[in-house]
Formats: sequence, C-alpha cells, structure tokens
Amino acid sequence: MSKETNEYESTVTYIIEDTKPSRISAKETHPALSGDRHGKMPDHEDNLFPPREDFREVHYLTEEKVYEILSICEGKKDYSPLIRVIGRIFSSADALVQSFRKDKEQHPNTKEQRKTHQAKDEDKDEDDKERTTAMEQESEESEASASMEGATGSTENRLGPVEVSVDIEAVRRVYDRLLSNEKIESAFLNALVYLTPNVELDLTYLDVYDTNPDYLNIFIIVMENSSLHSPEYLEMAMPLFCKCMSKLPLPALAKLTRLWSQYSVEHIRRMMETFQQLITYTVISNEYDSDSLVNDDECVVAAAKCLKLVFYANVLGGDLDTGHNEEEEPASESSELTLQELLGEERSNKKGPRVDPLEKELGVRTLDCRRPLIPFEEFVNEPLNDVLEMDKDFTFFKVDSESKFSFQSCPFVLNACTKSLGLYYDNRISMYSERRITALYSLVQGQQLNPYLRLKVRRDHIIDDALVRLEMISMENPADLRKQLFVEFEGEQGVDEGGVSKEFFQLVLEEMFNPDIGMFTYDESTKLFWYNPSSLENEAQFTLIGIVLGLAIYNNCILDVHFPMVVYRKLMGKKGTYLDLADSHPVLYQSLKELLDYEGDVEEDMMITFQISQTDLFGEPITYDLKENGDKIPVTADNRKEFVSLYGDYILNKSVERQFKAFRRGFQMVTNESPLKCLFRPEEVELLICGSRNLDFQALEETTEYDGGYSKDCRIIKDFWETVHSFGEEDKRLFLQFTTGTDRAPVGGLGKLKMIIAKNGPDTDRLPTSHTCFNALLLPEYDSKEKLKERLLKAITYAKGFGML
Repeated sequence: MSKETNEYESTVTYIIEDTKPSRISAKETHPALSGDRHGKMPDHEDNLFPPREDFREVHYLTEEKVYEILSICEGKKDYSPLIRVIGRIFSSADALVQSFRKDKEQHPNTKEQRKTHQAKDEDKDEDDKERTTAMEQESEESEASASMEGATGSTENRLGPVEVSVDIEAVRRVYDRLLSNEKIESAFLNALVYLTPNVELDLTYLDVYDTNPDYLNIFIIVMENSSLHSPEYLEMAMPLFCKCMSKLPLPALAKLTRLWSQYSVEHIRRMMETFQQLITYTVISNEYDSDSLVNDDECVVAAAKCLKLVFYANVLGGDLDTGHNEEEEPASESSELTLQELLGEERSNKKGPRVDPLEKELGVRTLDCRRPLIPFEEFVNEPLNDVLEMDKDFTFFKVDSESKFSFQSCPFVLNACTKSLGLYYDNRISMYSERRITALYSLVQGQQLNPYLRLKVRRDHIIDDALVRLEMISMENPADLRKQLFVEFEGEQGVDEGGVSKEFFQLVLEEMFNPDIGMFTYDESTKLFWYNPSSLENEAQFTLIGIVLGLAIYNNCILDVHFPMVVYRKLMGKKGTYLDLADSHPVLYQSLKELLDYEGDVEEDMMITFQISQTDLFGEPITYDLKENGDKIPVTADNRKEFVSLYGDYILNKSVERQFKAFRRGFQMVTNESPLKCLFRPEEVELLICGSRNLDFQALEETTEYDGGYSKDCRIIKDFWETVHSFGEEDKRLFLQFTTGTDRAPVGGLGKLKMIIAKNGPDTDRLPTSHTCFNALLLPEYDSKEKLKERLLKAITYAKGFGML
C-alpha cells in the first residue's frame, strides 16, 4: 500500500498545485481514501487565492467545450483551469463515459437527467447490437452464396460497422491540440493514475458493462492518447490501465477488437507498439528466475492480454477468408481408451485443440487472415521470449490454466523457436504417457507389450517394410504412433538415439518423391512437388507420407521436403484458392490473373469455356467440366471470376481430394492431440518440418562445444573452421547432413544447434566420423590443414549407413 500511495503522491502533485500551496497527503491523493467512488479528484476551495474561472459546472467534456476553455486559458496565459478540468473529468469514470459523445442531444447535468440519458443509451446500444447482428448475418449469407469470394483475394471484413457513442475523431483532434502542451500532457497522465484503481474495482465487483455498455468509452478515449508509449506512462499509468482492460468481460473485449479493426494501420500499429513497449520495458526492468517467473508479473500478463485485442483487430482488418475450410475427419479412436479412463489416465485434449474464447467470440481464426494489416512477426516480443521458462509455461498451459497464465494462450507474442520448445515438451510427455499406459496394460493383460514404436526395415525395401508396419499400427491402435520412435536397419549395428531415425525419414522421402513412382509431380521452375492427380498408387502410400511428416514433428526431426505453402494451409484446415496457385502453379496463376485483368472482349478474344483439359500420367488429355455442361458455357467478363475460382478449386482441392485426404489422415494420426494447430501458423509448420534453408555457419561456430582435449584455440580447430567456411553451399549442406543427419538448420537457425567436436586420436589416415544422434563430430588431429580438408571432404561425400565404433 505504501509504495502505491507514494506513486500517487508523486504523480498527482502538479494537477492541484494551483489549488493548494503545500504537498498533499496520501489520504488526499489516493482515490480509495479521498474523493468520490469513481476516483474523481477532490475539488478544493480556493480560499488562499483570488477568485478565478474554474468551470466547476462542467460535468463532462465536448470538443467545443475543450476549445472554449483552451481559448480562455490562452488569452490569460494561464492553463491551470483547463488542467483542473482535465484532471477532474479524466479521473472520473462517470464523467469520462459521458464525454465526447456523438449524439447531438443535450447532455445531462443533473443526476436524474444522467440516469434517464443512461437508460436511453442502453436501449440505443441494444438496438445497435441487434442491428449489427442482423447486418453480420445478412453479410455472411450473401458472402456464402458468392462463389468468387476467395478468387480475387478481396474478401472484405464481414463485420458491420461497430457503433459506439463516443466521437472518436473529436477525441483525436482534442488530443492532437492539447498534447503539444507539456503541462496539459501531465494532467492526462496523473488523471489516468487516479482513474484506473476505481475502474478496476467497478469491473471486478460490479457488472458495469452489462448495465451500461458505454462504459467501454473509457478505454476507447484513453487509448487514443498518442503519448501512452512514453516512459512516464509505461512506469506509472499503463500497468494499472492494462490490468483494468484485461478485466473487461468477453463481449466488451470483442466489441473493442471489432472497433479497432476498423482503424487505420497507423492507429493499430501505435497501439501495438504501446503494449509491446510496456512488455519490453517491464521485462528488462526486472529479473526473473525459477522462483520469480515472468508468468507471475501482473503487468506483463495484462499487457499481453491487451496486445491480444490488437492482434485480432489486425487479423479482422486484414484480408479475410473465413470460408474455404477443409472438412474435419473424426479422430481415430484408440482401443485402449476405455482402460485408460478406468486407470484414471484420461487423455488431455481428447476433444481436440483448445479454442481461444476471444477467437470464438469474434468468429475468426488467425488462419483465416491471408494478409494482416501488420505482419504477424511484429507482434513477437523477443525480450519476453528470452526470459520465458518454457517448461513452467507449458505446465501452466496444459495443467494449471485456470489459476496460472501461460503465454502459449497468446502464441502470437512467441517466436517459432520458443513455440517449438513447448511442442517438444508436449510430445515428450505424450511419449512418457504412452510408455506408462503400456506398462499398465502389461500388468492388467499379463503380457509384455513394447513401450516404443519400433521399426525394423531393410534399406532395399524400406517403403514396403515401413508401409506394412505403420499400416498395421494405424489400423490396430493409432495411439502407438505417439510412442517414441526407434528405427533399426537390418544388418547394421547402429543404435537409434535420433540419428538412425533421421536417416530413415530421409530415405523414405527420397523413395516416395521419386518421379518414377508417380505419386508427385515436380515443377522445375519452383523446385516444388505437388500431388499427382493421375497417380496409380493406393491411398496407403499417401497415408504413409502423412504419418512420416507427423512422426518427424513428433520426434523432433527435420525433413528435406519441398511442398508449396498451400499444403500446410490445407493441413491446418483451409482449402486452396486461386491465390494459392501463385506458389504451387505460378504459370497457371499468371494466366488466370491476366484473364481477370483483361480489358477487351473476353468471350470473343479468349474463346474459352467452363471445360478445362489436363494430361494424365501417360500424356493423354483429360477434360473436366467446372460446371454442368461446362463445354457449352463461354467465359465472359461477367463470369470470369467464377471461372477462376472454380479452376483454382479444382486444381488444388477436387483433383487431388483422394490423395490429400489420405495424406492428412496419416498426419493427424500422429498430431491430432498436439497443440500444433493452436500454436503455429502454416509458415511456422513448414519451418518446423523442413527447418531453415538459411545456413549461418558463423553462428554454428560460436555455439559449438569441444571435447576430448580440443578447445576453440587449438590449431586443428582453427584449421577446421577455416576449411568449413571456405566450402561452397553444396559442401556445407553435405557437412551438415554428415554431422547432424539433415542439411537444414533447426528452428531458430544453426545457432540453436548444439554441435560437439571431439578428439578422435592423433594424426591418422582414418576419415572423420560422426554421431548424428548427438550432433557430434569425431575428428582426428590431422597434421596439416590440407590433409584435414581432403579427409573431411571424402567423409561427407561418401558417407552412408551406420555401424558401431
């Protein structure tokens, strides 16, 4: 209490220094101890000063009234009357709610008039709410019937205009006029410090928003202050204000989000930067450890919750596509589920991934936004990521979410590296859980079951062996796919600590993506693969690919796969549209774009119909009608958007429906209970599976550790890094493949890869060897740099297979 009181004493002195000569006491300054219930600053009799204009009859502010008082103050060169009025109005919830109203009717002055006016406002707000709901429903119905919604990418914000009683433009003009005066600016700051404790009490113990929706005006008006990011606000006022805002009921938060989504990019960015700076300022000003977690910092938590409103406003204001959703298939039921429940081990997230309440209230997902107003990356707060203890945060997210805050409920503020660590913990705990359940089964059934997912395969028959084993598991008990993977190559002595699995994944993918098999087509211009619509392979092969991708994520392995982004969007639940062709089929996309932009006579000049033609696996032409009797329907300027939409839908969805459904089914067998969908965006899922193509070997050198007598100052180590840095791009990838089992950098870059270089004896003709399971390179102490380079290049060029050293 004393610390808080001292802050109030130090900040409020300026407002009332013209009305009382000496420093005021804590009782006079603290709103809980002095003034009315709503924290309005106490008026003081001017007994010690000559009479002057104090505008005590002003119970609310309008733009005209502010300018009137300002004009008087400028004439007298004395701004104290305006400072007192601002201090009184902006520190009172009742007064601020009634200020800067849009309506032209007379504002209430008496208590009875204010009650009547409030009742009218409530009725008006209800009418507005019903009218807005009707507009939204009508908009949704009309857009559902529009076949071209996603074709042009110009999907507009489906939410109707949000009606509020405050005149936002007037508030902005007032702030612009007054904030240039330093003394007046201080009055806003001090008033906000007075205002927030009582607003917090109102929101905590009284249903103020339910009884008066215009209570939201307080937050609308305060957030228009362009000085909120200044150090004075960040230190004193904003922590309290964010705490108040986070206590707003869900409908109020949703309404505020919808309102902000209609703001310009500049205003949304200003609010985003304000909350980001508050998080950063608080994080760098404090020290956190296992006993004092950032999750327990009320200021950071409240700011993150407020930033969530700006994030969803950014989503709503961007290019939305709330349609084109993939049909969800029912999750595979495990035969062990009943016993698991009997043993008290009911699966978490059994009903699917959790849905954010605000996201549900708004009826929009991050995935629905193709292009936000502000890039998603700008919402990531790196200082917060640096101090966040992900193991603790994960526990709060999975187990204690009711009483503890987890930043995984605000995944937009976390970078992909931090989120991948949370996913890693989730996967490992699932593995341990499956192991424990297997042990319990063994006790109940009296037979020994394997606690791991073991695959024994032959290199020459890797697809057949893997397909048979994984297909049996997926049919009998898909839960076994969530056990820890151990791979054994027949006839080889390698023990799988991660490296053998990496090799297995890579060999399976090389085989599956072989053009001779015909499962996928390869585009030379984009270097990307796409499903072959004419593939003769059965669905089990595509299911295997999906399982392999899911297992790679689950077992923290990086794969060398080359899919367009639309594949990851489809995996996350969105169908492909015309816009996705730019990535997957760029030549076709350009042709369709030219059709949309063509200004001549489309029907006469183009001479195309709603029937399209493709070639099958054997080069034979295949026709397909985009509409019934499509060969008789010409494409015109009026229906070309529909043609483009249907064309994109056919190429990306209908023509490969069989192949993709089998692929997704396999992927979901492994990831269905994972928080993957609620944490990651499609581009982050690609990064998770494929790693980064950007290889920073300087960062790898800085994080590499040494063992067996080597250190970074040894001659051989200096020669080694000079040699590696001199390699070309291809040789660098071969080196990574040799040492780590993959030629990609993990999420976060090579700096996150913990490589070890260990001494493997004196000078010798033996080649360097590696433990890909542990990212360890065993390097003999060659007597010359030339010999080191020759031996190393030979090792990375001809390395294949595993053995025991």
